Amino acid sequence: MRKIGVNLPGPRFSMFEPENGLQLFRQLGFDCFFSGVVPGWMKRIADTASRNDLCWESIHAPFGHMNDIWQPTEDGEKMLQEILDSANECVRCNVPILVVHLSSGENAPCVNDIGHSRFDRLVDFAVKNNITIAFENQRKLANLAFVLEVYDKVDNVRFCWDVGHEACFTPGREYMPLFGKKLAYTHIHDNHCIYNSDEHMIPFDGCIDYERTVELLRRFDYKGSLTLEVMPKHELYKSMTPEAYFTRARAAVERLRTMLDEKGE
Repeated sequence: MRKIGVNLPGPRFSMFEPENGLQLFRQLGFDCFFSGVVPGWMKRIADTASRNDLCWESIHAPFGHMNDIWQPTEDGEKMLQEILDSANECVRCNVPILVVHLSSGENAPCVNDIGHSRFDRLVDFAVKNNITIAFENQRKLANLAFVLEVYDKVDNVRFCWDVGHEACFTPGREYMPLFGKKLAYTHIHDNHCIYNSDEHMIPFDGCIDYERTVELLRRFDYKGSLTLEVMPKHELYKSMTPEAYFTRARAAVERLRTMLDEKGE
């Protein structure tokens, strides 16, 4: 049976300390999780995951000034270094996947040589250290198409399908028919399919067509984990305890897994 996973909320949306969160994930039946890079938390996360038999499956790289990576400035080098530091955390904590954005916002820079050279350095690090870089869909198709084409023969470069971003950042566009053969990871969450309204709701609480999600996962024979990227920022969840919130999330991803398994019969 395929694994089901969830994100460990960072400080902005934290509902609990990492130890309590991971223990709750295990009690609820999650198999795996991902986190960002949170100073002071990394060893705590690794130790608690090990004690609770949870797979720390990926780390999400920082993206606060992601567009700088395409700029011929010192800020571009700083952005690359932040991502490389995250990749090093993957190696240090034995986490196999680093999820990386390629742009931010509607007015991201065009693909260019300076960005290409920086991603060469990131991919070289991934190959030498045997981790996977999973590039995530945002608003710009060209950036994602560029890296997945340029590094098509590099097994360490793959695709992270963010189901929610597809629905609210690029309505009408489907990434799986283009890049499904490179799929290595999922970020699954819901929203009301309103442009730029990235709500990160629990699946089935918004408007995304999960029958279509299942159809596309089946088409490309995806065997990896079904991993949520949910945040309790919607009004629907304001009064929920962490236990109630993640119980609801667990039921939703279990429903999605059942749909996927039934479609395969």
